[in-house]
Amino acid sequence: MFLSELREKHQIDDAVFLVDGAPWLQAACHRHELRFQHITHGNRNAVERVFGKIKRRTSQFSNTFSHAEPSTAENWLQAFAFAWDQLSRHHLTQQ
Repeated sequence: MFLSELREKHQIDDAVFLVDGAPWLQAACHRHELRFQHITHGNRNAVERVFGKIKRRTSQFSNTFSHAEPSTAENWLQAFAFAWDQLSRHHLTQQ
C-alpha cells in the first residue's frame, strides 16, 4: 500500500531504492515496477538512522500527547512548524 501511494503522490520513476536482503521488500519493488539496488552497508544505513530517529520522536510525541485533545496536539504541531520554519530561515540567511 505504501509503495502504491508513493508512486501516486511523487515522481519516483527515476528513483533507485536502496534495499537490504529482505525478499518481501525486493518482491514489492518488482510488483510496483520500481528500480532497486541491494546494499548491505553504506547509504542505506544512513537512511535507516534517519527513519529510526523519526520513529523514536514520533513515539515520544505520541506518549507526550496521549491524553491531550486532538486540537491541543494540532495547535502544538502548528506552533512547532512555525518556529522550525523561522529557525531554518535564520540559518539560511547566516550562510
